[in-house]
Amino acid sequence: MSNSSSITEFLLLAFADTRQLQLLHFWLFLGIYLAALLGNGLIITAVACDHRLHTPMYFFLLNLSLLDLGSISTTVPQSMANSLWDTRAISYRGCAAQVFFFVFFIAAEYCVLTIMAYDRYVAICKPLHYGTLLGSRACVHMAAAAWASGFLYTLLHTANTFSLPLCKGNAVDQFFCEIPQILKLSCSRSYLREVGLLVLSACLVFGCFVFILFSYVQIFRAVLRISSEQGRHKAFSKCLPHLAVVSLFISTAVFAYLKPSSTSSPSLDLVVAVLYSVVPPAVNPLLYSMRNQEIKDSLWKMMNRCFSEAIKCLFYSADHS
Repeated sequence: MSNSSSITEFLLLAFADTRQLQLLHFWLFLGIYLAALLGNGLIITAVACDHRLHTPMYFFLLNLSLLDLGSISTTVPQSMANSLWDTRAISYRGCAAQVFFFVFFIAAEYCVLTIMAYDRYVAICKPLHYGTLLGSRACVHMAAAAWASGFLYTLLHTANTFSLPLCKGNAVDQFFCEIPQILKLSCSRSYLREVGLLVLSACLVFGCFVFILFSYVQIFRAVLRISSEQGRHKAFSKCLPHLAVVSLFISTAVFAYLKPSSTSSPSLDLVVAVLYSVVPPAVNPLLYSMRNQEIKDSLWKMMNRCFSEAIKCLFYSADHS
């Protein structure tokens, strides 16, 4: 038997056994990772550089993109490296760090998504109070509270999980380290303490979900009372990207953690884990930019400006050569 003091590394679940499939997994994840870096990076740059996007909605969107970059960078590079070098190993400290940062980014992102629902509710249902309720100081305080809540929540879970004695080997049935899989390796009844924390977390998550649901019920009621079709379309276009992101985030997480154990298998768990940990950070920028003309215009102007500067540099270097 082994325990947590003797474990120096964990073995992650491999996507494939053959070298060809391992390389396919590497290139597929590399493409997804680069798409996530590009999409979220463009949104962060556009919001930071365009003064017209210095509004509460885009401030929270910038925070969301930062968290998406953090979450996908916690899991995907390690998995890519393992496939490229044909290994499954991750150090004990590396696994603990992966658990900490992944849970931190996911928890903070859920808090930010809840705040964004409140932002949309105030913008549509209480537009006259928008500047008062969502001033710059209030936005900074809410964003800081989301990040701080994620940090404290993660610190509690990570410290509790890795304080448990582990005596069921070091093979993690997932392509990255996550708390439920680490708990499966515990041989102590003290794991019930962590289960209790997870139940409390589920209650908090459900509370945020009810808040988001209530916000959108009020939003849809207000939108349907708008007399002009153009006004309704404009209001819906402001809400639909956030609603799509929230739906993707919650549906994949719920399916991952609440699916019946009878249907669970390593291959299914692997696919589901990709759906909730890899797909949302790559897809979120697309969901937000597809129906958002302001972001499209900002990115277009930014690219035109960069292209013009590049042309000027080329002509300048040609004239002085």
